[in-house]
Amino acid sequence: TIYRNPANDRDEVVVEDITTTAVLIGDSQSEPVFSWPRRALASLGYSVYFCGRGGTGFVASNGRTGNYIDALQRGDWLLPYGSPPLVVIEGGGNDAARGATDEQISTNAERLIASVRERYPEARLAMVGTLARGAADGGGRRTEVDALLGTVAAAHSIPFVGVGDWLTRHDLTGSMADVVHMNPDGHAALGMLLA
Repeated sequence: TIYRNPANDRDEVVVEDITTTAVLIGDSQSEPVFSWPRRALASLGYSVYFCGRGGTGFVASNGRTGNYIDALQRGDWLLPYGSPPLVVIEGGGNDAARGATDEQISTNAERLIASVRERYPEARLAMVGTLARGAADGGGRRTEVDALLGTVAAAHSIPFVGVGDWLTRHDLTGSMADVVHMNPDGHAALGMLLA
């Protein structure tokens, strides 16, 4: 059910029980229903409401859906109505792959944080960085973006889970479906680690 919220003049989705719902904003790492971020949140007792799309990020868009803040403001995806206890922002991989600058990523991450805090002032926020190999193992720009997002989160006093070395630190490169995404075993293992 779509509800036009008179407080912000935006369409929002009515979910079954907002008091146990975690809002997850993310990219293709979070999009599949069996994804590691969704598994982690579900294992902590949350129903997960996903906002985002594969191919997007803080700066990156996929051609149909804008980057996180533009998609939110344009209504490419809709937030749930009410006050969830938790909002988790995950991403950065597509920004790394498409050459977004540190300034672009930081600026849009801060815009998104401000918008989420305005919309859900009572919710706890958390951020999950950019899944990668460690810097010494070829993590490259993905690892750099993970560290950058950790700095942005710290500046806003938001808990941050850096995952910029998890593929090699937790020996999960053999559980990948391609060069950046996990297979079902990898999603299960990362879900437990993130939880």
